[in-house]
Amino acid sequence: MNVSRSIQQYLIITGNYWAFTLTDGALRMLIVLHFHDLGYSPLSIALLFLFYELFGVITNLAGGWLGARLGLNRTMHIGLALQIAALSMLLVPSSLLTVTWVMAAQALSGIAKDLNKMSAKSAIKLLVPADAQGMLFKWVALLTGSKNTLKGVGFFLGGILLMMLGFKGAIGSMATVLAVIWFASLFLLGQDLGKAANKPKFTEVFSKSAAINRLSAARMFLFGARDVWFVVALPVFLASSFGWDHWQVGGLLALWIIGYGIVQAFAPLFTSTENRVPDGKTAFLWVSALSLIPALIALAMTNDIDPATSLLAGLFIFGAVFAVNSSLHSYLIVSYANSDGVSMDVGFYYMANAMGRLIGTVLSGWVFQAFGLIACLWVSAAFLAMASLISLLLPVRTDQVESSVN
Repeated sequence: MNVSRSIQQYLIITGNYWAFTLTDGALRMLIVLHFHDLGYSPLSIALLFLFYELFGVITNLAGGWLGARLGLNRTMHIGLALQIAALSMLLVPSSLLTVTWVMAAQALSGIAKDLNKMSAKSAIKLLVPADAQGMLFKWVALLTGSKNTLKGVGFFLGGILLMMLGFKGAIGSMATVLAVIWFASLFLLGQDLGKAANKPKFTEVFSKSAAINRLSAARMFLFGARDVWFVVALPVFLASSFGWDHWQVGGLLALWIIGYGIVQAFAPLFTSTENRVPDGKTAFLWVSALSLIPALIALAMTNDIDPATSLLAGLFIFGAVFAVNSSLHSYLIVSYANSDGVSMDVGFYYMANAMGRLIGTVLSGWVFQAFGLIACLWVSAAFLAMASLISLLLPVRTDQVESSVN
């Protein structure tokens, strides 16, 4: 595939991913605000997204296999179609909009999100020459960072659409826009992108690569460490202990995610040089630094050192360092993955990512309810220490690598 064709396909994939991400962030905020207005507690609202995370684990395993057999263009289109269906489920009359129904819609949205993400991340591997690792890192970082920035923008978009159009109007408008993008993508995205030369068996979804297995385990602990205090504990703590309303909590989380995405996009500037790209040692050093932050926040709050400043400053420092770690991992999995059937390896890795988010979400509610936010921070530090130990086992480059930054 020539360079201009690769860039065109990259832009189509990125645009597709961006549109999906905006609706994903907006949908989450719409549900949070709508059910808050109906009188649901923050913990109850958070549990509405439990199936969203659970089905992510299943989808990444099956999605990687489907991508290798059907092609990444098809799995990306299936993901968009499922998101349109999930949004359409929420257009039923208000009397039918029960918790069970919303959880089912979120399960469908979770499947859609992970099919879309797996397809987008896997496709980049096929668009960049094997000897251009620096370019690969830049493209992965840009895709990942822009996605998270737009998810934060989606939080704001959800609030604005809710005020302007109401719940159903907002949902309907997003479904319509996604349907137009889905239809255009059917004709513009390359056919059979990422289809494996040999049809893989479903039993092959579990990676046989030691490097990918170790990176996946580190990823699980990394995202479990974030979500154990970020998903439920933090917003409930801000609302109950600091007296913030849901607009303040939602605005803070949106700004955090936007900043997090911006740092992700620029991660190559912090972690690579003109002649060398990141490796296992880079991942170890960055996650080791990250493990200190929740521990320091916990110590500051335990000793009553200006809890509000300690928590909020620590949150944004954590977000910046976490963003670099996440971007590093996203590059390493694409770099480690086998080009033939790349989605199998990427799907397995994002299965571990989803498992970490699921574990973190459940522990965030339970640990916070039983022991409080400080305990959640110590669990986070312990998870990051585990990720650090696992990262010691990742491959280290011994040769100089042409980065192809320009």
